[in-house]
Amino acid sequence: MSLDGWPQSELASLALASVLAGGLALLLGPVVIPLLQRLRVGQAVREDGPARHRVKAGTPTMGGILFLVPALLVTAWLAPPTRHLALAAGITLAYGLLGFADDYLKVAMRRPLGLRARAKLVGQFTAAALMVYLAETWLGRGTAVWVPFGGGWWDLGPWYYPLAVLAIVASSNAVNMTDGLDGLAAGATIIALPVFFYAATLMGRYDLALFIVSLVAALAGFLWFNLHPARVFMGDTGSLALGAALGGLAVLTGTELVLPLAGMLFVLETLSVIVQVASFRLTGHRVLRMSPLHHHFELSGWSEPQVVYRFWAAAMGFALVGFLALGGFPG
Repeated sequence: MSLDGWPQSELASLALASVLAGGLALLLGPVVIPLLQRLRVGQAVREDGPARHRVKAGTPTMGGILFLVPALLVTAWLAPPTRHLALAAGITLAYGLLGFADDYLKVAMRRPLGLRARAKLVGQFTAAALMVYLAETWLGRGTAVWVPFGGGWWDLGPWYYPLAVLAIVASSNAVNMTDGLDGLAAGATIIALPVFFYAATLMGRYDLALFIVSLVAALAGFLWFNLHPARVFMGDTGSLALGAALGGLAVLTGTELVLPLAGMLFVLETLSVIVQVASFRLTGHRVLRMSPLHHHFELSGWSEPQVVYRFWAAAMGFALVGFLALGGFPG
């Protein structure tokens, strides 16, 4: 199925959702950003980070609420109340709340490390496992995944569960690692989400399509305030939720194996951290000037906007690979 087969009323709702979610994000900015400033929930800057980032210290964080609230409200209003939608919105909200707690402890309670790493991972794995369990038992999703580039469906049996949980947790943390430059994570997510919109439309999942449209539009509104020089950062509130949304949508559409292709930029950012840490521990030498990868290019002489725009261009190439990987889907 494709958009051509959908009723005009549903297409109109998609258009309305984009206008409302984007517009609401733009309207919330001038209200929420000064409030965050008054609450003094400013971003702390890494001491070992690029020197040019020190001017960012004190910029309001927790700005993920600027796109999460509009996206979820518009979706709740316009989309049919389905089980698929409940799981997609639920995993996004759960990770958003986990990120909010982490941000709150960091900036409001002045605990630099926020939630303990173990507690954060336990929360992430618990929420992901619950979603995967409900997708299997409540939705009857099964344990098959789509093999990219027309490979058809592959039933993984019991091996599906760890793969699906890992897809959500890894995606969430990968977007979180990518969120280090003005507009980078938000723009890269906007670029990756249409791959899953396409998968949802091929499956006839209007509910998921409307959720994705609302999230993309709200993110576009957020970018108005997050582009360099950023007036607000999304914080873990936003980055953990965005990654969980991507992972959750992959689970609901059976495209877990397409996710790392469409979101390869997030994968490379994560791998850069793993390689950097492993190299230093094993050899005492660093492979990169600094990780994650975007900081390496900054320290190599690229300006912040240059890094962001070039990484967006790379993300577009990876998204194209994601679209190609859906050839023959749903098969």
